[in-house]
Amino acid sequence: MKHLALPRRTFLRGLGTLMALPALEAMTPALRAATTKVAPRRTAFVYVPNGMNMAHWWPETVGKGYELPAILQPLAAHRDDFNIMSGLAQVSGRAGPDGAGDHARANATWLTGQRARKTAGADIQVGVSIDQVLADQVGKQTRFDSLELGCDKARSAGACDSGYSCAYQFNLAWKGPATPMPPEANPKQVFERLFGNGSDAEEAAARHKREQYNRSILDFVLEDANSLKRQLGATDRRKLDEYLTAVREMEERIEQAEKFKLANVAPAARKDFLPQDYSYEQHIRMMYDLMVLAFQTDSTR
Repeated sequence: MKHLALPRRTFLRGLGTLMALPALEAMTPALRAATTKVAPRRTAFVYVPNGMNMAHWWPETVGKGYELPAILQPLAAHRDDFNIMSGLAQVSGRAGPDGAGDHARANATWLTGQRARKTAGADIQVGVSIDQVLADQVGKQTRFDSLELGCDKARSAGACDSGYSCAYQFNLAWKGPATPMPPEANPKQVFERLFGNGSDAEEAAARHKREQYNRSILDFVLEDANSLKRQLGATDRRKLDEYLTAVREMEERIEQAEKFKLANVAPAARKDFLPQDYSYEQHIRMMYDLMVLAFQTDSTR
């Protein structure tokens, strides 16, 4: 049987839906041609607001033979895939003459390396963040230049921390010195952005139809998916099934979260608002899994 040769930029299409595909063997010629240039490199920055217990973070020795410290033990199976860097500091985030405001100042400095102007007004000033520098270089090769994800609703104005603007405290990515890139905290919005077709009117119609008839986003691309499967080899059919299953599982988790409006509840109130079996950790995991889907489909780098 002669199988289909797919271009890398292949999508499943349906009403209000545009679903990118993971790398398949049928794309091998296209992928091989791409790798003769530069293999895609993907970058993700994950911010931990209150930092780590550094006494249990740094290995006691340097070099390949180091023993993983306690905090990093869950990553033991992947130790050949990462490096631990030491000797780095963001000195622009230290108090200096500006005094209090460590939380907002640290957030603003983390990816920009610049000292934020201390102001609670509109005259914010910090710098361009490294993620946006990278996005300017590789963003046009993918559907989205970059994705900014979070777990709390962003604010870009007002006073938040000892005279610092909320723009500093709630935004890590900066397109320009005074232009923050607010993160999306609602998993449903991220999902719709990844799998919507870019037409607001058609996306709205598709969402309404899905909600009205309790349909999955996969129902709208099923005909396209089945047609494609008939032309794929066994390995690619399995990969496609696994991918579609992962998308549906994510969709179901988001539907569950939507019932409780997780992203719109203040962190301190979540324990009273959510049922016992739902947690902030689940919200974080959903955002991580959405990030994986975005990378898996080469929707962003």
